[in-house]
Amino acid sequence: MRTEEIIMRLFCMVDDKLAHVKKRTNAHWSPGEIVTIGIRFALKGVQDRAFYGWLTGDWLPLFPHLPECSRLLRLVQTSEYLTDQFLVAPQAERVIDSYGMELIHPIGQGRSEAQVGKKGQSHHRWIVGVKLGWLITPHGQIMEWGWATANPHDQPFRGIGQRWTNRSEVLSDWGFRKRGEETVNWRFGQRGERHDPMIVERVFSVVTVVNHLKKIFHRVDKYLTARFGYTAAMFHWLMELAEGKLALAQFSLSSFSN
Repeated sequence: MRTEEIIMRLFCMVDDKLAHVKKRTNAHWSPGEIVTIGIRFALKGVQDRAFYGWLTGDWLPLFPHLPECSRLLRLVQTSEYLTDQFLVAPQAERVIDSYGMELIHPIGQGRSEAQVGKKGQSHHRWIVGVKLGWLITPHGQIMEWGWATANPHDQPFRGIGQRWTNRSEVLSDWGFRKRGEETVNWRFGQRGERHDPMIVERVFSVVTVVNHLKKIFHRVDKYLTARFGYTAAMFHWLMELAEGKLALAQFSLSSFSN
C-alpha cells in the first residue's frame, strides 16, 4: 500500500470518528487533521525533527500551511485528549501487561533533577525510563492505558484492570497480584498457561518493530502522554485497516516507515 493511500485512509477514519468535534473559529487546522498527524507521528516512530522534515519534504501538498515544528508539536500534544475516542468498548475478556521503555542510558541517571524516568527492571534488564500499561482485548485492541516510572513493579497499573473486573474477566501475570488481597474476576497465571496473554506479545512486537518504542526521546511528561495516546489510537486504525487481524504480516512495514 502506498504511503499516500495510507495517509488518506487514516485521515478519512479519523475525520469520521471526530465529526462531532467542532473546529475553533480562529483555527487553521481541523481536529481530524491534527490527530491524523499525531497518529502518523506515532506510526513513523522517529524523532520530532526527523518527522517534521519528512512531512514537509514529501507530503506538504497533503498538509499545506504547516506551522513551525515546535508549534505543530504543541498542537498535537494539546489535542491528545481526542485519542480517547479511539479506545474500544468493553469485551468479555481482557489482558493487561506492562511494556518498559528506556529514556536515557543508565550511566546518565541523576544528572538532571528534571529527569522523568527512573531506574527499574523490564523483561529482566535494567532501564532508566518508564513503563506503559495496556489493557487489551483478545483481538489486540486497546481499551485503556496508563504509564508510570520504571522503578516500581506492575502495581501502579492495577487500577486500570480493577475498574473493569466487575464487568468481565481480566488476565495478567503474577506481577499484578497484591499479596493478601483477593480480586474478583482477576485471573493470574504463569507464562504459557493460556494462549490469551500471547496477544500482548503480538501487540508489543508491533510497537517495538514499527513504532520503535523501546527507546524514546521525550523528556516531558505531557509529551510522553501524547505519544502513548496516539499510539493507542494507531492500533484502532491498524485493526480497521487489517479487518480485525493483528499480525505483522497484514501490514506493509516498508510503507509505514517510508
